[in-house]
Amino acid sequence: MTELPQSQTFSADSITAPFHHVTFRRIWLASLFSNLGALIRGVGAAWAMTQMTSSADKVALVQTALMLPVMLISMPAGAIADMHDRRIVMLFSLGIALAGAAALTALAWLGLVTPNLLLALCFVVGSGVALMDPAWQSSVSEQVPSETLPAAVALNSISYNIARSVGPAIGGIVVVTAGAVAAFALNALLYLPLMLALFLWKPFSEPSRLPPERFNRAIVTGVRYIANSPSIKIVLTRSMVTGAIGGAIIALMPLVARDLLHGDAQTYGIMLSAFGLGAVIGALNLTEVRKRMSGEAAIRACALSMGCAIAAVALSREPVLTTAALFLAGAVWMMAWALFNIGVQLSAPRWVAGRSLAAYQAASSGGIAVGSWGWGHLTDAAGVQTALLVSAALMLVSPLLGLWWRMPRVGAWGEEAEVLEDPEVRLTLTGRSGPLVVEIEYRVTQGNARSFHNVMQDVQLFRQRNGAYGWSIARDIADPELWTERYHCPTWLDYLRQRNRSTPSERAIEQQAIAFHIGPEPVRVRRMLERPFGSVRWKENVSAAFGKQEISRF
Repeated sequence: MTELPQSQTFSADSITAPFHHVTFRRIWLASLFSNLGALIRGVGAAWAMTQMTSSADKVALVQTALMLPVMLISMPAGAIADMHDRRIVMLFSLGIALAGAAALTALAWLGLVTPNLLLALCFVVGSGVALMDPAWQSSVSEQVPSETLPAAVALNSISYNIARSVGPAIGGIVVVTAGAVAAFALNALLYLPLMLALFLWKPFSEPSRLPPERFNRAIVTGVRYIANSPSIKIVLTRSMVTGAIGGAIIALMPLVARDLLHGDAQTYGIMLSAFGLGAVIGALNLTEVRKRMSGEAAIRACALSMGCAIAAVALSREPVLTTAALFLAGAVWMMAWALFNIGVQLSAPRWVAGRSLAAYQAASSGGIAVGSWGWGHLTDAAGVQTALLVSAALMLVSPLLGLWWRMPRVGAWGEEAEVLEDPEVRLTLTGRSGPLVVEIEYRVTQGNARSFHNVMQDVQLFRQRNGAYGWSIARDIADPELWTERYHCPTWLDYLRQRNRSTPSERAIEQQAIAFHIGPEPVRVRRMLERPFGSVRWKENVSAAFGKQEISRF
């Protein structure tokens, strides 16, 4: 990351603050061209499908083919992003997308594209994008300091929506004048600037003293983290529902242009441009919205506005009114997704950022993909207008979800885990030795029993999301002041990772539990190897790789 001279200052709250960092500025500009190409390809693919078939189901499946890979491979992609150099992962992913776009261009030029082949190649391009997204989004924190991260997230959304505001109109003109093949060719060419920008980026990362997790273990760890993070689970649920309901407006937009407004590819491009321009305006006002409204209030306002806008599109037969409604829809749609994205980005520690963002991408894109398929079927059965009115009605009642799943306050703010010294061992261990059992004894006055137990529920969550399993808390029936916390880790190496993943906010919760402890002796910690015979190599010396001095951390 390129730092500013000390004499040069700027407000971290400013939406333009990340542009002061050369790496971010270069990648952002290149991604703008890449997004532009993707939007041009989208117009070409959607309109080519309307020309090849009259089935609304097939038209809506174009959106599904582009989004479904995100749902299917996001978690593996997130694990890869956390395990490996994110720049290399992005370059490899772009190579896949470029190959798919080039193949689509060549086959379209030869006149060999069929509806099923078009969907298959859109799936390939979508797979490359799905593999890249977690690495790209989690790498933002490596390009800018943490205080400008919300602005950087918003700017990345603006990049896409600037492209959306002009790309579809350009795509419509390209398709009308030169055909879909030209749109596919432009998509392939516009991947190249981003590949060059990533090639020039030389990120610095502190090498971990522990070996990387195995691929399958990394996926399980990511799922475990999310399953034990209530705030992230709420964001994922709300984003999936929003995508499934609101995705109708995007999936059915080609049919709105063709059947409701009786337009052509250029009409469709103008509609997408209005949606994208609204999204840019929404992104530019995101900072102000976050200052004035809570996350839950902002999401509710976005859902209600989106419902009204979709209803207006369904009822309108005038291009001007439809364009105005799409402008509003684009603004609130972008705001909602940016709020979801920021919530995940700033609530997950850096060691699991890629997997958390991958889960968010899977939830949101999965909702859009499945929803698009459903809206296509409903349109075939009842028509475009009815499908959009049903979508509008569901969007208007969706804020009721906040009664059960209220949008959380931002948590960890991308905290870095604290690296600790390894505990002292006098038994020869390898990284695979295990399972390991950890017991922690607290002595708590009976008057504080309920308060202590409540704090331990929070301790349970962060222990489990960082890798522990089989967690329990027990109270001695003969000595009511004595409490024992117990949990397992699969191996010694997993235990070392688990204890080094706790963020400062999690350490603070741990200290709250320790503060209940009474007596002259400190909290007692036992670390025991379960089934030791046959699971370790018995030697006189302690493993140099893991034998360190004893410390007070758990």
